Amino acid sequence: MANVERPALEGTVAVRDGRRLSFAEYGSPRGAAIVWMHGTPGARRQIPLEARRYAAEHGLRIIGVDRPGIGSSTAHLYGRISDWTGDLELLLDALAIDTCRLIGLSGGGPYALAAGANLPERVHGIGILGGVVPTRGPDATDGGIIQLAVRLAPFLQVARVPLSVALTQGIRLVRPLAGTGLDLYAAFQPPGDKNLLSRPEFKAMFLDDLLNGSRFQTSAPIDDLLLFTRDWGFAAADVSVPVRWWHGDDDHIVPFRHGQHLVARLPDATLTTIDGESHLGGLGIAEEVISTLMELGPRRAGRPKKSQGR
Repeated sequence: MANVERPALEGTVAVRDGRRLSFAEYGSPRGAAIVWMHGTPGARRQIPLEARRYAAEHGLRIIGVDRPGIGSSTAHLYGRISDWTGDLELLLDALAIDTCRLIGLSGGGPYALAAGANLPERVHGIGILGGVVPTRGPDATDGGIIQLAVRLAPFLQVARVPLSVALTQGIRLVRPLAGTGLDLYAAFQPPGDKNLLSRPEFKAMFLDDLLNGSRFQTSAPIDDLLLFTRDWGFAAADVSVPVRWWHGDDDHIVPFRHGQHLVARLPDATLTTIDGESHLGGLGIAEEVISTLMELGPRRAGRPKKSQGR
């Protein structure tokens, strides 16, 4: 299995209400910053090794952030997804980051978009990899696995704490079998995700992230699911910064048409189809994603919207 080096820097920063957010940093400590928002489930080290190498070679700084309830981030349920950007501002200030770009995988997508809506003066661009889309409000669409969370929302609201405790204990029990469990999960995935999870460097990255992120608590995935069923606190029209969206056309978790739907509603967005890939396909093209985002500078007005194939 591929070797996974520790982050160049790991720690926590104080945010609102006496809470803390934990982070992991890769690449150059003085480079242009990219905040990487992990999927659901996931944690701060869910960053492809290819992306880490690219950052080091090009003098970039990638910061993975644990959402509340995973890693060392204090457990907390936001009222809505947009509320998290108040914590993001404090994290950026603590790390001496004036402006940044964000990448959001799957469940991290809504959090990245919230930063584009609420912090346009600090965010130069956003990359979304198979991102979750709204289930409520004018931007909502139906279908996909997320609809199961919509139906279970009343139960999740009442049982989120005991569910989180059970999930944490369950992961602790299966930690010795984590590698076998990941292989079993991969065996039931579409070809795109199965091929990616069979690559030693990706398997090593996922296991390292899972085992480190779940050491203390695992409430973040339950809270994510609950927040996805609520109004996000902003509309697609509020995301004025450029968004570049990559989506596998064989995505079995977030349907490809969900990406098409939301990109069409964002003011400045393009959709790139990842042919033949499934939900994790964006992780396999990290260099393309990062290089595309780094071409996005301060906000530009009036950029045409287009869709392209790959």
